[in-house]
Amino acid sequence: MSKISKSESQWQAELSPEEYRVTRQKGTERPFTGAYWQVTGEAGEYRCRCCDAPLFSSLTQFDAGCGWPSFYEPAAEALIEEHVDLSHGMRRVEVTCAHCDAHLGHVFPDGPAPTGLRYCINSASLRFRNEAGEGGSKR
Repeated sequence: MSKISKSESQWQAELSPEEYRVTRQKGTERPFTGAYWQVTGEAGEYRCRCCDAPLFSSLTQFDAGCGWPSFYEPAAEALIEEHVDLSHGMRRVEVTCAHCDAHLGHVFPDGPAPTGLRYCINSASLRFRNEAGEGGSKR
């Protein structure tokens, strides 16, 4: 998959101000405010808000109690990239979309089996598509 390259003005024209702040400027939405933080059980996939790449299956979503959508694994390892993030006086692992470099969130080693990982992802970075290929009831 080749990288998508757009100017900042192109991204700003395509995204809402909050989506742009989160995905292109590495922002974080407030907990318990995004569209997808609650697990509904609706089958489908979460796709990149910027480029529509499939990122996470709803089957891997779980309630971490943190206020952000949480998943125990990506749809495929090649769809995301991980980077060391030393911001805010701590060491974390940032997760970005491998196709367009959108900031998604962070991954932590405190998730459930089978991976033990918690991909803590901003709702503003995602778009939900149910199994019928529609936006689903989540947004």
